[in-house]
Amino acid sequence: MNFVTTKDGTKIAYKDWGKGQPILFSHGWPLSSDAWDAQMLYFGMNGFRVIAHDRRGHGKSDQPWTGNNMDQYADDLAEVIEHLDLKDLVMIGHSTGGGEVAHYIGRHGTKRVSKVVLVGAVPPLMLKTDANPEGTPIEAFDGIRKGTATDRSQFYKDLTMPFYGFNREGAKVNEGLRETFWLMGMEGGIKGEYDCIREFSEVDYTDDLRKIDKPTLIIHGDDDQIVPIAAAGLKSAKIVKNATLKVYPGAPHGLAQTQAEKFNADVMTFIKAAS
Repeated sequence: MNFVTTKDGTKIAYKDWGKGQPILFSHGWPLSSDAWDAQMLYFGMNGFRVIAHDRRGHGKSDQPWTGNNMDQYADDLAEVIEHLDLKDLVMIGHSTGGGEVAHYIGRHGTKRVSKVVLVGAVPPLMLKTDANPEGTPIEAFDGIRKGTATDRSQFYKDLTMPFYGFNREGAKVNEGLRETFWLMGMEGGIKGEYDCIREFSEVDYTDDLRKIDKPTLIIHGDDDQIVPIAAAGLKSAKIVKNATLKVYPGAPHGLAQTQAEKFNADVMTFIKAAS
């Protein structure tokens, strides 16, 4: 792993492989850059430069007590991008990483960006409010906080079932994928992962989405039990100018891993299409 030391002294771990047009991957909660293995290998072997970082408090990055908020995540991402001087960049964000990508653009603009892919992403807002009745009640996120705070090892193991749709009738459970999820979650720090729950659930990314002025592909499974499509992908596709929405029938939240070949092919087609 390589590291960028941010302005507040936090070391952010990242991978930087291959040559060609850069693609940067932002991972979901409570995971790390390793969640993108199938994409990093595929796109790296097909002529792209692939970069993925571990969000602060996650993976192999430092675990600071403070600064675990979306403003800082977006600024950390900007420091990685500027350190590597990435241009003509394709930004791909899953779940919380989708919020991170959107917020990066909201704070830092699109001068280095060529295209955007949001997959199972949390924008515009996960939390149920009077203005967002399709959202998820705060009690659900309080439950995630409690599970993380008191028994995160078992909580993460249990979370893999709805995350990958393994709790559905007839689903073939991939135990290796479950163990990899658990390992990534436990590699991160409890304080950063606990703080991050607020960032993916209660932050409103609507204004960030409005600032995206590059071709955008929004991919969402219609059986996403973690980030329901009605409050996320369907709404984001209406907010982002000229966005393309691709719905995966029956697909779960972790579709980039459970349907890696289809996802990779769809993203490749989108990247290669004329803007």
